[in-house]
Amino acid sequence: MVSKVVFGRGSFTQLGEIIAPMRLNERAPFIFLVDDVFENNASLLAKIPLLYNDQIIFISSEEEPKTTQVDSLVENIILGSSILPSGIIGIGGGSLLDLAKAVALMLTNNGLSQDYQGWDLIKQKGIYHVGIPTISGTGAEVSRTTILTGPTLKLGINSDFTPFDQVILDPELTEGVPKEQWFYTAMDCYIHCVESLTGSYLNAFSKTYGETALELCKEVFLGSLSPSESQDKLMMASWHGGMSIAYSQVGVAHAMSYGLSFLLGTKHGIGNCIVFDHLEAFYPEGVKLFKQMTAKHNISIPKGICAHLTDNQFDVMIDVALSLEPLWENAIGKDWKRTITRSVLKDLYSKM
Repeated sequence: MVSKVVFGRGSFTQLGEIIAPMRLNERAPFIFLVDDVFENNASLLAKIPLLYNDQIIFISSEEEPKTTQVDSLVENIILGSSILPSGIIGIGGGSLLDLAKAVALMLTNNGLSQDYQGWDLIKQKGIYHVGIPTISGTGAEVSRTTILTGPTLKLGINSDFTPFDQVILDPELTEGVPKEQWFYTAMDCYIHCVESLTGSYLNAFSKTYGETALELCKEVFLGSLSPSESQDKLMMASWHGGMSIAYSQVGVAHAMSYGLSFLLGTKHGIGNCIVFDHLEAFYPEGVKLFKQMTAKHNISIPKGICAHLTDNQFDVMIDVALSLEPLWENAIGKDWKRTITRSVLKDLYSKM
């Protein structure tokens, strides 16, 4: 679990006070990995507490984070200083938060980040790392994984060392997010809840968080909240949804969306929505409610993205999806391989 968290509107201004005790010395900088959408946002940048040799690195979130991107960042940070940084601060959406977690881990673990894609492969604690989400839904701020696309698969670095040491949850940072991006990212949280609450890994701990997140999602997407109430509650939904899957697992939508992302570069949130739209057979009530939410907010889920794929391309997506065995076991049970065949997955992908 994340050991320290601050929540509140305007709490981002506390960042300097929060990280000051963690500064190792004047020569060990804090590295701020910031979504480049804020590169010209003078108001936000003025609140980043730069001292000594601290550095801001702007990063595009247009593409899903890659293992090569992590390795390049780690190399540049190491070459730029004779000692390890005091910490890594991620400011942005799920992609930036995942990059921050991965970089913090790879600064203290030898080799390439692709070598650690999997479960509990990290052996050394990473350097101090802080997560500050600027959009709600992914749960990356609380999860024990950092999802990366590698040369052969899309898979997280899942470990007890992955979660942030500190998280700052400031709903004001989510103001101005474009509507479709807001919706698709938030639906990641909603789908987390559905997959966790209907899965075989469900337990009392994950159920409590999942049910709370699901009710918050219903309030945000089917209720009539003020903008500030919606921001507050969606940020809490993201946190609770992330906690729910941290102690259980996701399912069919995530497994198949990883295939879309690996082959087509489909962003995670929209990929989940594209897949979930066709999963009535697995999550009938969840999909029904999802369609109500899309209708209420006038969201059109993309269609036909797999219409012109070759058999070989379908095989690539299917291979990625089937490699995520814990997700299928959670969704279907230990005998999932009897029913989840390549032909079943190809048929589903063909509808997307």
